Amino acid sequence: MDESLGYGIRVLCDGAWGFAANSLLTKEDIEKTAAKAVEIARSSATVNIEKANLVPCGIYDDVWFNPYEINPFNIPVSDKVGLLLGIDGILRRDKRIISAECFMDFIDTTKWLGTSEGSFIEQRFMVSGAGYTVDSFLEGEVQKRSFPASFRGRYAQGGYELVESLNLAGSAERVREEAIALLYARNLSASKKDLIIKGDQMALQIHESLGHPSELDRVLGMEANYAGTSFLTTDKKGVFKYGSPAVSIVADGTQPGGLATCGYDDDGVRSKRWNIVKNGIFMNYLTNREFAAKAGDTESFGANRADGWSNIPMIRMTNISLLPGSWELEDLIADTEDGVLYDTNKSWSIDQKRLNFQFTSEIGWEIKNGRLGDIIKNPTYQGITPEFWGSCDAVCNAEYWTLWGVVNCGKGQPLQTAMMSHGASPARFRGVNVGMPV
Repeated sequence: MDESLGYGIRVLCDGAWGFAANSLLTKEDIEKTAAKAVEIARSSATVNIEKANLVPCGIYDDVWFNPYEINPFNIPVSDKVGLLLGIDGILRRDKRIISAECFMDFIDTTKWLGTSEGSFIEQRFMVSGAGYTVDSFLEGEVQKRSFPASFRGRYAQGGYELVESLNLAGSAERVREEAIALLYARNLSASKKDLIIKGDQMALQIHESLGHPSELDRVLGMEANYAGTSFLTTDKKGVFKYGSPAVSIVADGTQPGGLATCGYDDDGVRSKRWNIVKNGIFMNYLTNREFAAKAGDTESFGANRADGWSNIPMIRMTNISLLPGSWELEDLIADTEDGVLYDTNKSWSIDQKRLNFQFTSEIGWEIKNGRLGDIIKNPTYQGITPEFWGSCDAVCNAEYWTLWGVVNCGKGQPLQTAMMSHGASPARFRGVNVGMPV
């Protein structure tokens, strides 16, 4: 168990930011830390090209916390370990399985924000998550299957009830058999096919090709060293065709269960919900109080968050989701003559402008004449962001909509890690470049 306690002080002096942090809580140390933040701001002001100006913000005296049913820290460790060991035993019941990893994480965070404008806000966050990964091996080849998502599993705000809802043990046998079946599956040759994406692969698509490009600091070039800038320049707001009319994307800091859900961001801005893309048209960015005016906004959308007390806040994704459509998944498959169904992210790559990308899933299934066929291994697809979203012609309905958590989003130098969630139903994209050249 890891514990951390400390504070960060952010000041605005002569139009420049200063920040300092400390884990020592005496009055003397707090005063020294504040003085250091002011000193840094004054030094920064001497080389500042443009003074920071903040859009207005409400003043709040409030307490916020996310609800949960079962405190995971009250569940005996023996019960948690017993569940994971039981799953591990099921996963290893075949000599072709060479490794299995099971995960369970719980994070309890209390945050206090006080501002010189008069706000004092207390917030508490409980996050839970679990999952597992199994590797199969045959004749020099390794294949992987994960459940319920890759990269440690599925995570959300909430308590141990999330773990109980995931059917972890009940899915282990199927996941093991899929890992073995991938050893005997074929690769997909390079071609154009209709692509149906489901699961956390859809979440990753949203994250990389829509979430990061819409971060306003990245658009303005304030964030460039880590993973580049963005093609989504400010002249595109309200007019740029980001996708087809089937594509509507919302950012929502109030989404129940979302990993980025909060009462207020680290600017003290109350969380809200807004359109990033509406019926295919790009509408709004992720903003903070400093940069909102540069996008023509009179207030921040509340997307300023820091990785703990020791880091200065920056624009981070809130929960960003693809709104559901009207299709049943079975009907969508039946309506697809020549395609593939992809599930569970394996790897990703996207360029420094968030335009050209290539993603790989853990598993795919061929679709022929409206029916699922053979398993496909190493299923890869490529695209250019607005062209790809423009090819989306169908999204499944709300019954299939799932909120997938991302726990390892990196940004900034020094690196900060943030959590957020992406909700999505399976969606179809027409005429996508899939597979790798033989």
